[in-house]
Amino acid sequence: MIDVVTYDVENPPPRLQAILSRTTDFEPGLLASAQEIVRAVRERGDDAVLEYTRQLDGVDLAADGMRVPGKDIQAAYREADPELIRSIRAAADNIRRFHCAQKQTSWFIEDGDGVVLGRRVLPIERVGILIPGASAPLFSTLLMAAIPARIAGVTRLCMATPPRPDGTVHPSVLAAAHIVGVNEIYRVFGAQAVAALAYGTASIPGVDKLVGPGHPSVQIAKKLVFGTVDIDMVAGPSEIVVLADEEANPRHVAADLLSQAEHGSGFEAVVCITPSSDLARKVADEVERQAARLDRREAVRKALRNFGAVVVVRDVDEGIRLANRIAPEHIELLVRDPWARLNEVRNAGAVFLGAASSEPVGDYYAGVNHILPTAGAARFASPVGVDTFLKSSSIVSYTDRRLKKTAGDIIALAEAEGLDAHANAIRVRQE
Repeated sequence: MIDVVTYDVENPPPRLQAILSRTTDFEPGLLASAQEIVRAVRERGDDAVLEYTRQLDGVDLAADGMRVPGKDIQAAYREADPELIRSIRAAADNIRRFHCAQKQTSWFIEDGDGVVLGRRVLPIERVGILIPGASAPLFSTLLMAAIPARIAGVTRLCMATPPRPDGTVHPSVLAAAHIVGVNEIYRVFGAQAVAALAYGTASIPGVDKLVGPGHPSVQIAKKLVFGTVDIDMVAGPSEIVVLADEEANPRHVAADLLSQAEHGSGFEAVVCITPSSDLARKVADEVERQAARLDRREAVRKALRNFGAVVVVRDVDEGIRLANRIAPEHIELLVRDPWARLNEVRNAGAVFLGAASSEPVGDYYAGVNHILPTAGAARFASPVGVDTFLKSSSIVSYTDRRLKKTAGDIIALAEAEGLDAHANAIRVRQE
């Protein structure tokens, strides 16, 4: 079910090469479809949103409207399992505590001659959160987006999430929304929701930034509207690398690999890297044994066929170099003294240290954010956090005294670039 391969740094085996080559490029037909949806929503607004929701989701929202009534949100919260509510609140508290440590503040410095320079930090005013729900009601992702946005000071926070066949939104998502104070909820999703939030329609006011995962057409649409609005990232299918030495428990390794393979697209990347051939065989056997008992075993099998591998390396050092080359969304260090290896991990969305730090601990409860860069983007991108919802302005307060001292340099630089109007703006102040 999952291949065991030997790593060759110069000539990786085909399965590993496929994993290393993952990108967020999209199939041309899907790209053309998303472009048409975005164009239609920009031109026809609500009519196009309703049309594509009927066509793609099989739900007619014309009669009841796209916004979820407040009474439905409150009812979902009241009727939810009290134990689930308790768990959501506990997770939300952890997420809030972690993200409060990320707060940024404006700052100013005095630079002599009465000059003041600075950086003014402000929240983005209007944010739309995208919460998938086709394969699972991802209320945990709502917590991961809404809580840091609130900490940042976002003024208007709304959510788009797909309707179920009867036109309702999953009650667990609504209950979580009530807990984090999101009461502007639209039961639309896909490229049509992205376009509606980016450009605004009669029923869905536009936002300034879009945050959250979604199927490929959602990610294409986010890419298309970038520039009109900001986006967090173009997210691909989930990924996990488990770096395990000979002392790791193969049952733990297999279980953690499968935790990401079950997401549902069939394109999740699940990779164990180990210097132990014995552990590699045991992990492969455990993956097959545990997968057979999973509810989503068909999606799991597809993911394992596409981007699953147990890779045997010479030693842990080579394993870390390979992990950095993959730059995964998640990496677990199930090795002797994982803290000693942490600084060697350069490219990862989230790092999990030791056997107790199973990836779902971060997905749900520890407090770290689970909206993470994928497809190698961990080489340059970061998890969603408070700074995702902030913007900044540079502040310049010069004085006549400083300008008199520096005017010659500024004029020389402007003239060297052939921008005489820039130079003149300084020169007229010296006459």
